[in-house]
Amino acid sequence: MEQASKLLVSVVGPTAVGKTSFAIKLAKRYNTEIISVDSRQFYREMEIGTAKPSREELNEVRHHFINSHAITEDVSAGSFEKLAVELLKQLFAKYDVVVAVGGSGLYFQALWEGMNEIPRVDPVVRDQLLDDYQKQGMEYLLDELKNTDPTYFSSVDRSNPQRVMRALEVIRGTSKPYSSFREPSVQIERPFQNLKIGLTLDRAVLYERIDQRMDAMIGEGLFEEAERLMKYREHNALQTVGYREIFQYLDGDYDKEEAIRLLKRNSRRYAKRQLTWFNRDSEIHWMTPSQVEEAIQLINQKLSI
Repeated sequence: MEQASKLLVSVVGPTAVGKTSFAIKLAKRYNTEIISVDSRQFYREMEIGTAKPSREELNEVRHHFINSHAITEDVSAGSFEKLAVELLKQLFAKYDVVVAVGGSGLYFQALWEGMNEIPRVDPVVRDQLLDDYQKQGMEYLLDELKNTDPTYFSSVDRSNPQRVMRALEVIRGTSKPYSSFREPSVQIERPFQNLKIGLTLDRAVLYERIDQRMDAMIGEGLFEEAERLMKYREHNALQTVGYREIFQYLDGDYDKEEAIRLLKRNSRRYAKRQLTWFNRDSEIHWMTPSQVEEAIQLINQKLSI
């Protein structure tokens, strides 16, 4: 089969919806491999808090970009795009179908469409932003972002100062919305077909699953893992839900009960932002995690089986 008729099956959706199990079933059905599209599962040191596939799941199907990098390495969406596209060339030489799975919308966008190069900005702009953050607080920066780039504001993690300041750094330095650099200026034609499958659940069911997953992570040692990673806390990979709340607990900002409440609340909010991101894409076929056979029918239609 020619490369242009090869098929990338992208399984997307919010955290805890059941993407891993779904993707493994598809990969086994087509005797193929999986590319993880998760901006935190790259990092070897972040085990519990990133909900990586279990050892048994990794043994069922070969996964790529799980534990592929050290936490001190920054894997941006742009660098992931280059690595993943090169890997797909190799995989499509062996398989007609490859499965990609994850919840990182920007990384999927880079894989599907490519990304613009974000221009370098004068370091003075960054220094000014840090000064504003320290003197004026997070709400001040969020108000500016909302006014200057409402598109990015709608999807950004509003409790992550690194990401908010990065966006404002580009906005102030270029006088253009940060979101304009995240959209490809020219659609890149990939040498393969792309089938996008989104998994969803009733909101109450999803939130209950998120709470249960967080309880399981805590039981597996999430607090202890975060304590071991404290020395790396300034790295972007750890400026995220599941670690940031525990760092603040370890700083003495609140007690453990409050940390757990925030872990669950912020994870639910993260899931809502993921759904907001993916709902913008009209090409996604939405289904529940139990509809594996329906997904197989869509894949077969694409392959003309």
